[in-house]
Amino acid sequence: MILRALRERDRVPVTVLAELTGCSEMTIRRDLDVLERDGCLRRVRGAAVNMLTGEETPFPLRARQQVEAKRRLGAAVAGMLDDGETVVLDSGTTTLEVARSLADRRLTVLPLSLHGADALRPAERVRLVLPGGDLRAGELTFVGPLTEYALNTMRFDTVVLGCCGLTVRDGVTAHDLVEAQVKKAAVAASARVIAVLDHAKLVRTAFARVCAVAEVDVVVTDRDAPADQVDQLRQAGVEVHCV
Repeated sequence: MILRALRERDRVPVTVLAELTGCSEMTIRRDLDVLERDGCLRRVRGAAVNMLTGEETPFPLRARQQVEAKRRLGAAVAGMLDDGETVVLDSGTTTLEVARSLADRRLTVLPLSLHGADALRPAERVRLVLPGGDLRAGELTFVGPLTEYALNTMRFDTVVLGCCGLTVRDGVTAHDLVEAQVKKAAVAASARVIAVLDHAKLVRTAFARVCAVAEVDVVVTDRDAPADQVDQLRQAGVEVHCV
């Protein structure tokens, strides 16, 4: 509710947030401390200020958005993987839900973020392979030439690809150029590409191009996906699942 209020106005007083949520001003101040630490807003005297721009939304904020839908997507993608497969698991909050759905599976998984690695660490039947490379601050994603080299030296059955945008015209796109290069290497190293994303990204194009729609085998999205976008993807030969 705090973040929704900040999307509507750039600056919201603590008193207004307390009235909006039905919480005390002391509780609101504690919540603002947490959200500021996560990079979602900036605190000023007696108010909160919106820090979101047209750039990538901070990971902690994305992790709080559409949680139930992401869990459905994660479970659906997990169901498409066969025991014994080798899998590249991309970074992002939706692919993190895929990782959480793989706890009891027998797979070899190379996660492209520490978030995914941490979710899979307790899974006794998962062989966890880490790519190495630099860590991108905030996202905790593996990036850089070492990560790309690791992907270039291996071959995988499937890559579960997260994306910031996907359209028939522009293909899969990402916000960060360095991360896009890693995603490209993961696509090139995999026999099957499953893109998982919420419906809002089906009409969005981000800054860096990852791959064309022709390189995507399956798209898994939620039930609110625009019918015309789904039809265009299917006409382009992509298998689409709305869950």
